[in-house]
Amino acid sequence: MFGIFLDVSARKQVEESQELLAGEMSHRVKNLLAIASGLTEITARTSKSAPEMAKALSQRLVALGRAHDLTRPVPGGDVDGALLGDLLSVLLAPYDDDGAFSGRVRVAVPRMRVGERAATTLALVIHELATNSLKYGALSTASGTLDLSQRIEAEGFVLLWTERGGPPVVAPEGAGGFGSTLIKRSMTGQLGGSIEYDWSSEGVVIALCIDPARLA
Repeated sequence: MFGIFLDVSARKQVEESQELLAGEMSHRVKNLLAIASGLTEITARTSKSAPEMAKALSQRLVALGRAHDLTRPVPGGDVDGALLGDLLSVLLAPYDDDGAFSGRVRVAVPRMRVGERAATTLALVIHELATNSLKYGALSTASGTLDLSQRIEAEGFVLLWTERGGPPVVAPEGAGGFGSTLIKRSMTGQLGGSIEYDWSSEGVVIALCIDPARLA
């Protein structure tokens, strides 16, 4: 008897890898579509006109895109996620470079890794806070500044959002709009933390408490 034996182990490994990659891509696309759908719904409720809605939605999606670019896997790399400081700097760059705003946003945080899932959530939160500052807070005036720093507490990592030099601070009344609801749900549900506001006369200080395990 004569026979031919072919080793197909390598081919099977390639096929399995392709199946895993296709499944991962499908999962990510579904997640992104779900996020985009939720953002569209929220933006539609809070916008007064179609152009306003288009601009707000576009800015939110761009913020998510920047976060995704920083946290996506790099071929040949062994680093999982992005540095927190890099992520914050990229997300806030459009507000820092918008006309007279250049150089008024300062970021001083420890070298911490941010995973893809946390980066997406954090991008939404930072964008909402920056938009509010641009409309009503420190970034709405030429003399205003924004500082992001960190504080380590027993319950977790605290990111401090400090505004100075803006218009007189007025604490909002009621539960807030959909943007505030989005921030609160993102912080508690997905980052395992909380958000606290200090409406001082010098400028608002916002404490974002984040579970370090969720951040990574």
